[in-house]
Amino acid sequence: MTPDTPPKKNNLSWRSQAFRGLLYQVLAIIAIAGVVWFLAHNTLVNMRVRGIQSGFDFLTQAAGFDIGESLYPFDSEQPYWQAFLVGVTNTLRVAVLGILLATVLGTILGVGRFSRNALVRGLCLSYVEFFRNIPVLLQLLLWYVVLTEVLPAAENAWVFGSFFLSKGGLNYPIPVWAKGQLWAAFGLVFGVAAIWWYRRWAIRQFEATGQLRSMFWVPVGIMLMCSLLGWALGGAPTELNHPVKGEFSIENGGALTPEFLAVLLGLTLYTAAFIAEVVRGGIQSVPRGQGEAASALGLSRNQEMRLVMLPQALRVIIPPLTNQYLNLTKNSSLAVAIGYPDVVSIANTALNQTGRAVECISLVMLVYLTTSLGTSILMNWYNSRAAIKER
Repeated sequence: MTPDTPPKKNNLSWRSQAFRGLLYQVLAIIAIAGVVWFLAHNTLVNMRVRGIQSGFDFLTQAAGFDIGESLYPFDSEQPYWQAFLVGVTNTLRVAVLGILLATVLGTILGVGRFSRNALVRGLCLSYVEFFRNIPVLLQLLLWYVVLTEVLPAAENAWVFGSFFLSKGGLNYPIPVWAKGQLWAAFGLVFGVAAIWWYRRWAIRQFEATGQLRSMFWVPVGIMLMCSLLGWALGGAPTELNHPVKGEFSIENGGALTPEFLAVLLGLTLYTAAFIAEVVRGGIQSVPRGQGEAASALGLSRNQEMRLVMLPQALRVIIPPLTNQYLNLTKNSSLAVAIGYPDVVSIANTALNQTGRAVECISLVMLVYLTTSLGTSILMNWYNSRAAIKER
């Protein structure tokens, strides 16, 4: 060591700020783990003293109840863990469809707030102020009453071609499963990959030449062409299972129950109002000079919004948009109020039959924690992709 070289610092010394910070964090983790262990131990002891059974062994026992709505068959002889799985799939079905529909509707409403047409602006504003100021539970109850009381009975169902709308829900034709549907699914996956490549190529061409390529109709055409090609290679099956009027109900085909429709409509319309405000705020955060520059370059109003304003606003939109996605997923737990068999409803039934309150509530908490963290991770990844990269 030369005389000019400073002495090496001891990172394990109490004088080291990094060492003290690490030690404090370890102590905090130990303290939190101790509190959690104390609470869990105390709860188990109290339950044992009172003769209350505990444990997750009930998940392998027969559920003893049927579920009115499921994506796959379920009967009372199947175990509780499969009943919970049905509830999770029902919850995810509402959450995923609700997020997609609310995003589309909210974006349209948010962009509509900047329309030059006063009527369009007024309608968008009225929608936002109406739906976001009524509690979501009341909206779910309202749509449930409309779907079960206002609509006609099955024998007098409204007919729209091969679709039937009645108090029993929406009945629609479904394809009879064949190899062609599987090949069409493969074609759809290939089409999504082709769309990703096309968009990257179109962006490079736009940056290099300034020539604008279609970012909507061409991708839609690619996806449809790939799906149709897969369907044709699989034999092009065309047989459909059509719904028909029975004596007391609509039989055959596919069906969406009034409970599912009420939950989907309520959550979509409610969350879309908040997403519209998120989009409006994001667009307003873009400096006005950007829009003026786009107009000076000869871009139309549609091109200005799509190519200049929205891409820049996206960096502001994504974080609060993530919150709205999380809120929609958690608000789906209110579906228990109208009888939709989501994970909360099935957990309540299991709790009443087994008395395992702590276990059932823990499973519900785990489901919503997992879905929320998954949504956050996906949106944070997308946010990092949309963020401005420092050179």
